[in-house]
Amino acid sequence: MVNFVLVAGARLGAWAWGEVVPYLRAAGHGAYPLTLSGLADKRGVPAGQATHVQDIVAEVERQGLRDVVLVGHSYSGIPVGQAAERIGDRLARVVFVDSSVPTDGESFVSAWPDGGAAVKASIAENGGFWPLAPAAHYDGQGLTDEQIARLVCGSTPHPGATLTEPAVLSGPLGELPATYILCVMPGAEPDDAEPDDDVAELLTSKRWRLVKMDTGHWPMFSQPRELAQILLNAAEE
Repeated sequence: MVNFVLVAGARLGAWAWGEVVPYLRAAGHGAYPLTLSGLADKRGVPAGQATHVQDIVAEVERQGLRDVVLVGHSYSGIPVGQAAERIGDRLARVVFVDSSVPTDGESFVSAWPDGGAAVKASIAENGGFWPLAPAAHYDGQGLTDEQIARLVCGSTPHPGATLTEPAVLSGPLGELPATYILCVMPGAEPDDAEPDDDVAELLTSKRWRLVKMDTGHWPMFSQPRELAQILLNAAEE
């Protein structure tokens, strides 16, 4: 038995894992979907990058979890990657689901082509939050209209400081046991079917493994059963 701690990406909360959790629990494992500060049911709680890292560490400690598989989707790969090295021997594996990965001293927006200027401007214009994405943002991602509606209705503005404050790592990320799930829509351009350079470099580590899914960026909605099976397989490594 392992214990999955599941953290969804920007604007989302624990609710996003609703269709994945039953598969994990049916297989006999613990599953703990987590809402980060400032989002969903924790809206209004002040949060920076360090807050989100501590949210994850605190959940592991509060629940007394061991044999932990930390799962980070999209933005949340950054705080999950930092939390993974802070929970020490409680960690069994970290799984990055089509996510960003942390780099010491860099933020979520650091690697964006404009250095995050557009996101920072949007945050400044929206009271310190990254605003909600329109329904069109989810087009072409293998989602049904009903799934898109759930994403739009369930999302909350994202605390801006968590996107612009730098990650803090004490050691090489490649030393952690990790699985990277790359989501690639069928017919995608060749460049989109391969990991970004930072992930590709980490995948040269003997402790990292790549798995591809034939779906879009929100597999917990588009392919929850398939995603759950990949998580179960990762837990057995």
